[in-house]
Amino acid sequence: MPRLSVEIAHFPIAGSFRIARGAKTEAVVVVATIEAEHARGRGECVPYGRYGETVESVARQIEAVRAQIEAGADRFALQGLLPPGAARNALDCALWDFDAKRLGLPATQLAGLDRLAPATTAFTISLGTPEAMAAAAARASDRPLLKVKLGGAADAACLSAVREAAPDATLIVDANEGWSTHDLEANLSACAEAGVLLVEQPLPADADAVLAEIAHSVPICADESVHDRAGLAALRARYDAINVKLDKTGGLTEALALCAAAEALGFALMIGCMVASSLAMAPAMLLAPRARFVDLDGPLLLAQDRADGLVYQGSLILPPSPALWG
Repeated sequence: MPRLSVEIAHFPIAGSFRIARGAKTEAVVVVATIEAEHARGRGECVPYGRYGETVESVARQIEAVRAQIEAGADRFALQGLLPPGAARNALDCALWDFDAKRLGLPATQLAGLDRLAPATTAFTISLGTPEAMAAAAARASDRPLLKVKLGGAADAACLSAVREAAPDATLIVDANEGWSTHDLEANLSACAEAGVLLVEQPLPADADAVLAEIAHSVPICADESVHDRAGLAALRARYDAINVKLDKTGGLTEALALCAAAEALGFALMIGCMVASSLAMAPAMLLAPRARFVDLDGPLLLAQDRADGLVYQGSLILPPSPALWG
């Protein structure tokens, strides 16, 4: 029978990573490993305080279902054992990897995909002063897609500085719930003027109803407002796209279902991530072919990734090797 182990790992960030809710200098992840005699599967998650998670609480959630996992519960049974969130993500992705190794079939085939192609990821410009953001954008100006973190007092100036420093890059913006109804339309206008193609989660998730009442001068993407399929249809009048993250959906199993449901409702898709190692990005690569935007740059923000990590050629991500996942 399979054995479950849980590990907490720390990955220093190169410099710091700042958004509207604060900054951090390391990524702390929880890794679930499921092993049997001839197979080992791993899954990595990032506990997120915004959703009431801590490293300790996520590790406890995983431990709470140890008996069921070691008795052979599969990824479909797991959906009823844990709610959407980081703990279920780690276990779900570990079960996908375990099944791939146990059956000798790539995870792509288990998911009904023919193959995985390379994907172009966004590269994040952290929130800072206009000068600091311009300098970061200049260093990344050869990348085709930049994701600009906003949500501060000088957003228009920051965005203008980034655009000037990276005139040829495609820009998307993430406000991380940092705007209000008072500055929403002015900020959207600034984004339209800068040629931004998508604005992610401008308002708090519990105060986003106004998005159904205003013109979207730039398409608007739900992030914190959407986790899994529950409530998805109610967001259609507010958002043009959704950001699918495995740590929100609770793993690849629900993420695949969420993508299908969102597409049926007419949402565009963005595939996103938390700041984590390549082990957390690899399962999300299975979603990349159906996405308008891919944002899987977590390992690029680390001082050092895993030894068997994804290969990034600039902003192009190559499919994961079996040694990493799947």
